[in-house]
Amino acid sequence: MLTPEKPRLSTSKLEELLEPYNIDQKKYPLIVIGIRGYYRDQMGAPEVNDRGIYDDAIFIYSPHAMVAYNGNTDPSKYRKGEGDGAEKGMASLNPGVWYAHRFDYHKGDYLALCQREGKVTVTRDGDPPYLDTGFFGINIHRGGYNTTSSEGCQTIHPSQWESFIHLAEDQAKRYYASSWKSEIIPYLLLDPDSALVDA
Repeated sequence: MLTPEKPRLSTSKLEELLEPYNIDQKKYPLIVIGIRGYYRDQMGAPEVNDRGIYDDAIFIYSPHAMVAYNGNTDPSKYRKGEGDGAEKGMASLNPGVWYAHRFDYHKGDYLALCQREGKVTVTRDGDPPYLDTGFFGINIHRGGYNTTSSEGCQTIHPSQWESFIHLAEDQAKRYYASSWKSEIIPYLLLDPDSALVDA
């Protein structure tokens, strides 16, 4: 479920990965970055992006912080479906930069980064898999010890969650002062090939 160490990536490498996406870092000084399959060949099946384990990396990046966390960017399980109704397939967030998250309460329970400010595109399990765009509640929240607790959300291992959300809140208050809860926090999700990371 979890590697014994946190992901390792230099600030310069992370900035190199950010550069092609042209995020306005004056407008958005706080960014969250996920790298899917960071430990793809160290955990689970080789050459496969597994579900249900914390084999991904999630970073908080700002001019004053660059901290890595063990995370999960995939749904916990497979569920094939079709369409966008009750029978829809399980969602996996597509790579790219999403201007959709701000601080809010995940399921009304605890502070997290929630998809409230924009639509995202996901790939849903199906025959064949298919794209779907909308408001799906693809939040960045606390995972579980025995499950990654995701139906498409991005989750942080519970032993690291408090550190993640407290740092994110601290940095948001540093840059946005009293408006920190209403500001968009960009989320950049990279796949292992575009990230070219050797974990």
